[in-house]
Amino acid sequence: MRRVTRWTAPLAIAALSLGTAAPVHAAPSVQTTLAARTTTASPTAWAPSGWTPRPAAYQVTTEKDVTLTMSDGVRLVADVRRPARDGRPAPGRFPVIVTMTPYNKTLPGANMASDRLVQRGYVQVIVDVRGTGGSHGKWEAFSAREQRDGAEVVEWAASRERPWSDGRVGMVGASYGGINQLFTAAQRPKGLKALFPVVPMGDAYRDVIGTGGQLGLGFVPMWLAAVTLTSVLPPTYSGADPARAAEVLREHFGNIGDFQIAMLLEALTGGERAFDGPFYRTRSPLEVVDKVNVPTFVVGGEFDIFQRSEPMLYQRLARRVPARFVYGPWYHIDGASPALGVTIPGTPVPPGPSLQDLMLRWFDRYVREIPDPGLDKDVPPVTYFENGSGRWVKTAQWPPAGTRYQAFRLSGRAVPGRPGSLTTGQGTGGPDHVPWNPFAGLCSRSTIQWAGAGFLKYLGLSCEHDNSQNDDLGVAYDLPVRAPLRLTGPINAHLVVSSAARDGQLTVRVEDVAPDGKATQLTSGWQVLSLRALDDARTVRRDGMIVQPYHPYTKASAKAMPRHTPVAVDVEVFPIAAEIKPGHRLRVSIQTADFPHLFPPLPQLGDSIGKGLKIWHDPSHPSWVALPVSP
Repeated sequence: MRRVTRWTAPLAIAALSLGTAAPVHAAPSVQTTLAARTTTASPTAWAPSGWTPRPAAYQVTTEKDVTLTMSDGVRLVADVRRPARDGRPAPGRFPVIVTMTPYNKTLPGANMASDRLVQRGYVQVIVDVRGTGGSHGKWEAFSAREQRDGAEVVEWAASRERPWSDGRVGMVGASYGGINQLFTAAQRPKGLKALFPVVPMGDAYRDVIGTGGQLGLGFVPMWLAAVTLTSVLPPTYSGADPARAAEVLREHFGNIGDFQIAMLLEALTGGERAFDGPFYRTRSPLEVVDKVNVPTFVVGGEFDIFQRSEPMLYQRLARRVPARFVYGPWYHIDGASPALGVTIPGTPVPPGPSLQDLMLRWFDRYVREIPDPGLDKDVPPVTYFENGSGRWVKTAQWPPAGTRYQAFRLSGRAVPGRPGSLTTGQGTGGPDHVPWNPFAGLCSRSTIQWAGAGFLKYLGLSCEHDNSQNDDLGVAYDLPVRAPLRLTGPINAHLVVSSAARDGQLTVRVEDVAPDGKATQLTSGWQVLSLRALDDARTVRRDGMIVQPYHPYTKASAKAMPRHTPVAVDVEVFPIAAEIKPGHRLRVSIQTADFPHLFPPLPQLGDSIGKGLKIWHDPSHPSWVALPVSP
């Protein structure tokens, strides 16, 4: 069968809608050396045991539009891709890989088809989730009913009634196709043996919908539109069954106003969807990941839209089941390409076997149940890319053993264009004025990361790798680095803030500033001032300080800012993996917006418009950033 090896226009469209499965370039990282080096951050051994992938033994044949009837009577459709010889399905029973997509199973790339697995003796069942593609029903993005579908599909694939199934099932897929694996596994369906989620979400609100308490308008409308567009394409069975195709299209068209448009309008006008609550908790895998009881291999991206939760998912899984985690220098749209077997020159990939080979090895071990005594030796628990040094680091845990948090305090006098300083001593000076600018963020890596989920990188915007112009729209604080400074893990910015307005937002960026002044964004975080309340039970503390704040983001937790009165606000800054080189500067940059990534609901906008902020950092009002310093 033909393998996809180049970028095509239809695949580009599919990849934009999927946000993952396209053959694209990985994100260039800070001072990246593409000739990757490897370091071991713990005593974990890493020595190949001689494992090599099995050669292809089959061709691929596809049975299209197989009907699966769910327990509520809704009919889903699937393509069943089977091992074949001489163009005919090979006899016998095989282990099965299930993939579920809302992006239409007929679209290359978006369907996450894997010839490589089928050619090596797996059946792949690719299903349009309800209300999308050729499936009946209403799409409501990870609803409880859709999650139940996942379990029913797995049990259908594992059933002895399928003449091609041996009863053992794994799941593979990227983005949406990775997220639904976790929801499915949490129900523990019969026959499910292993997962391989690529760039999966963990928290629907904090990761992407309401990041920091504002709306993710740089990504969410595009995503909803992509699902809508791929759901109103005529089903492939239109010619054979036009009446059924017409019925499906009526269902899909009718749902646009009921779900997609209604959700956006309710959030934008400050309704329930603008805040966290049961709707988003139902759709957040971190709420159920502790119920997953099968081996899971997570692939994430350090500039992915789900950058925050991918390490958290791995941490929770590793407590209970065999788990692995690869964290690469990738945006969302290119995060899946190494795992899906698309090789692009210049794309940083981990040393050793390809991720696609690791996928095969993972399923051979845990789905086919072939003994593999060298797996634990060959594949360390965590492999991540260290921006700045260009190294791939292999370690036993995330963050690496020995990582300690250190407070770097804001100090000095900062004005736009002239940074203050960071110090491990006592902060002095201030307060510093941060002007209100609703377009701050436009010239920054955030625009590439969130607006189009990485697709805009192909425009060659210089702001992707140099935030210095954007930094001048707020204030910044610098730390000269005299010895290599390695930072690995989540970050908290504890800032004392005052405002003349009832509301506003803090955007905090952590950057690597080269000697020539080029400022490369390594990570960032956001926080709406009125939603600053903390959930102490879910807030993480290390080394005597908050290192990962958890804000409820509920309507009940909202509290207006007291006018001109300094209050403490903790800003969750998403995980970092970087080395700052001697001669460079570590920068913490602060603005009042992150456009077009985020936009406030209209009531919030009215409470903050035109008003800047003050950052306090004198001894009576210390502001600091808790950084994860690795040995």
